[in-house]
Amino acid sequence: MRIEEAIKQKNPFRSEHQRLVVNLFYTANWVQDQHKAMFKPYGVTSQQYNVLRILRGQYPNPISTSDIRERMLDKMSDVSRIVERLLKKKLLTRRVCKTDKRLVDVLITEDGLSLLTRMDTVMDVSDTHMLTLSEAEAQQLNDLLDKLRG
Repeated sequence: MRIEEAIKQKNPFRSEHQRLVVNLFYTANWVQDQHKAMFKPYGVTSQQYNVLRILRGQYPNPISTSDIRERMLDKMSDVSRIVERLLKKKLLTRRVCKTDKRLVDVLITEDGLSLLTRMDTVMDVSDTHMLTLSEAEAQQLNDLLDKLRG
């Protein structure tokens, strides 16, 4: 569906660049809505899922909350609050950094790893939404988005 149809826009965009920005925002929100629905049965938000994936990528090594913040997809996320919520769910552990007492190190637990393993199947299904693009088209779009961020 064309973006103009999706947002019921009657007048043309002032440029293809303006159309692109609107299309990117609309599509990003569409993908987020899809993921939100997939995460709900697992009791995690997209930001919590992002933190857990970062921790799984570091496993078995801990990572500081400041390093997590740098890697987050949503740079406006409150990492301390997210870590606190995941801690209450016993999906990670937290301790003072041995080398710098001002930092907090975080490590994913077995429960956290198990949750991500269960979620991997759902995320594989999610990827099928993208199968409307060929592998070459997906690569081209990735290259263009990388170029846009420069």
